[in-house]
Amino acid sequence: MIGIAVVGYGYWGPNLVRNISEAAGAQLISVCDLNVERLAAVKSRYPAVAITDNFEEVLRDPRVDAIAIATPVSTHFKLAMQAMMAGKHVFVEKPMASTTEEASRMVEEAARRRLVLAVDHTFVHTGAVRKMRELVESGLGDMYYYDSVRVNLGLFQHDVSVIWDLAVHDLSILDHVVQERPVAVSATGMSHVLGEPENIAYLTLFFESKLIAHIHVNWLAPVKVRRTLIGGSNKMVVYDDLEPSEKIKVYDKGITLNPNSQAYGEKVHQMMVGYRSGDMWAPKLDMTEALKRELDQFVECIEQNSRPITDGHAGLRVVRILEAASRSLAQRGRIIELEEARRIA
Repeated sequence: MIGIAVVGYGYWGPNLVRNISEAAGAQLISVCDLNVERLAAVKSRYPAVAITDNFEEVLRDPRVDAIAIATPVSTHFKLAMQAMMAGKHVFVEKPMASTTEEASRMVEEAARRRLVLAVDHTFVHTGAVRKMRELVESGLGDMYYYDSVRVNLGLFQHDVSVIWDLAVHDLSILDHVVQERPVAVSATGMSHVLGEPENIAYLTLFFESKLIAHIHVNWLAPVKVRRTLIGGSNKMVVYDDLEPSEKIKVYDKGITLNPNSQAYGEKVHQMMVGYRSGDMWAPKLDMTEALKRELDQFVECIEQNSRPITDGHAGLRVVRILEAASRSLAQRGRIIELEEARRIA
């Protein structure tokens, strides 16, 4: 049994605790939080689990093989590094760190100590996103565009902008579904609350191919929308995460080109571009809870000394884009080249 401790029992911590307590091959050893009332809630629901407000106790506990970190982003680097230096495997909430430098050091530390470092990019483990990757690999053809909208009213964050809070989900999905890595990013946005980070933003990612990706995130929308469109030369996909049953719809629609057309004048455009409209179908999806699948894989990777799908390298790639997007945002959309973007970790 892999002994796991959870650090942070705020918004996401209870979900981690529940899934770890039910995971095969894992044992929930302890929960650490600075809030006494939260710890009391843990003890009430999980009486056999140790509680503490001292992270050092968690590090010293020989029963703890791995630590799941669900604390504010600014604390991820310090807590994760301390955990790995103590010989503990790490499962860390997204985004994995506040800067590319911190994320790189975390990846290096995990590799040096041969520890598993997993980043909680939960959506990557959903049946819908896994199916999207299958479709991209097998039936969509050449990728044309990736367009996502993730908007709602709230929840305002005081320490990070809407990019680091919401766009991180779409960037992790994009990183998993599309094997090509972006080479540059441009971002624009605005804060409508004095002294607070940006609450609305638009990101555009550029690739060496003709693929372009666009991400819209917003804390000030009157409705909640979670929708992604992927366009390929053969088929197109619509992913609606709020759809209760048919989250993925595949459309046999697109254009056909005839570059050898002999038409001239006004008819040349009509002759070169044709439109194809076929069937729509909704594939059956695995409805297993994503966090359960993710934590089961984390435990399995520790047992087998293997790399999780959303490992430190995946987390680093996302943080690199977030950091570049923040720089672009501060400069009103200036295109920022992504260093090492051509290297696939």
